[in-house]
Amino acid sequence: MKAAPESRWNSEISQLAVLAVFASVMSFLFYLRKGDILLFGDAVAHMNIARRVFDSRTPGLLQLGTVWLPLPHLLIIPFLFSDWAWQTGIGGSVPSMVAYVFGVVGVFRLVRGPITARNDDKSTATAWFAAAVYGLNPNLLYLQATAMTESLYLALFIWAVVYFREFLAARTGEWGGEARRLLWKCAACLAAASLTRYDGWFLAACVGALIALLAFRAGSPGARRAGIVFVCAAAAAPILWLAYNGIVYKNPLEFADGPYSARAIERQAAVPGFPPHPGTKNPAIAALYFVKAGEFSVAEQGWQQAWLALAFAGAILLLLRDRGNSALLLLWTPVPFYTLSVAYGGVPIFTPAWSPHSLYNVRYGVQLLPALAVFLALAVHYASSWLGARRAKLAPVIVGIGIVIGGYASAWRAQPSSYREAWVNSRARIQLEQAVAEQLQRMPTNSTILMYLGAHVGALQDAGIPLGRTINEGNHRVWKQPVDPEGLWERTLADPSKYADFVVAFEGDPVWQAVQSRGLSSVIILAVNGQHRATIYRAR
Repeated sequence: MKAAPESRWNSEISQLAVLAVFASVMSFLFYLRKGDILLFGDAVAHMNIARRVFDSRTPGLLQLGTVWLPLPHLLIIPFLFSDWAWQTGIGGSVPSMVAYVFGVVGVFRLVRGPITARNDDKSTATAWFAAAVYGLNPNLLYLQATAMTESLYLALFIWAVVYFREFLAARTGEWGGEARRLLWKCAACLAAASLTRYDGWFLAACVGALIALLAFRAGSPGARRAGIVFVCAAAAAPILWLAYNGIVYKNPLEFADGPYSARAIERQAAVPGFPPHPGTKNPAIAALYFVKAGEFSVAEQGWQQAWLALAFAGAILLLLRDRGNSALLLLWTPVPFYTLSVAYGGVPIFTPAWSPHSLYNVRYGVQLLPALAVFLALAVHYASSWLGARRAKLAPVIVGIGIVIGGYASAWRAQPSSYREAWVNSRARIQLEQAVAEQLQRMPTNSTILMYLGAHVGALQDAGIPLGRTINEGNHRVWKQPVDPEGLWERTLADPSKYADFVVAFEGDPVWQAVQSRGLSSVIILAVNGQHRATIYRAR
């Protein structure tokens, strides 16, 4: 006797969740043992932005700063009250790992569909295949073990599409009952995604436009009211962030054009007469670089084209055979978003395949993983359905599994591209921070340290020194623009010996610039190839 569809569905979800938890924990332990969960400078920064909300001379939510959206930091905070979890980086990994599990389950539900619509064995097998492709991805397995935001955003992205798709299947004339509940769940996921990464703003705009169009075409007052409320809810998070930047920093676009924005970093690195990076003001080249990064997220060269070809084939077959599920095409929205970001937003992407043949922001390609996983599985599903003989039906399945195994094996052999990016770009930084940390640990435990935390806060984390022992750029009233003369940070820069016992200055940073004419006695100068020198001064 067959199990009831709902019982079978719940059993499958439970089994998949257990497997995802196992994969997540095993990957985390593997990278933790190697000491690699804090390779990304951004992961270290995310953790310490969250930490300084309560560990600071001026604690509070304004320590969240700008540029990076706040939700990942807010989720990390409860896991950082433990000094051990902060120092090891484990506290930053927990939300990413939980999100990974939800993402795997979301992919399964996205392909499996509502249990009332699809309950055949072939659909179930396709959903398991898609979830496995997503969950076993080498790059995602590394990123979810860190404090990076990709795993969290991908889970919210996937579930927003899940609820939108199920809303389309459940809607009635007035968009009431179950349809309206699914609509609010979709809006909640979009709001959370919009507070996680700016990709979510573009996704919210796309889904909001579709809902507005559907509500207008529905013609019923109930549908129109629901559509208006949904659009307002989807826009609330971006509006909130713009208002926060406007009120606190006197510039609603501080995150986009302020001194710490991608555009500002691009201007600092620019060489006169040359474009800052490939794809600048060229959407076609920008799109190619992002898609190539997406290929590197699933395979090394030699296997990449097969992945993309199958995924595109799956998207085309979906349009030809199953337009009722065309909401899945939203999984491709990262392509236009990153095309615009690279071309006009000051966001560079470098891959080993093309000039300048390096690794920088190649991890952004993992945003294409849901699309590649889902549409590759659908391509195999449709191709198998078309063929008549049983043996012939197995051919697409074997090809699909072979491409996945070959691609992932090539990625593991070369090390996942996201891991290589973190390793290549962190070696010199980590070496310098460890040297600084060794010196910091020798200081008296009650000493006060003047230090700019923007680039090398990892030194304090390595040394286990609370951020509250430092005077840093976060210790002032940020709404006082361009500077706060009465702020602790500004007063200490003006007279270090009055407020600090030691000064840690990295060549070129604000502290280094402030102490050049102060005549302070240097304790030690630390130099590492590829990094600005660090000088530790005795202030008093």
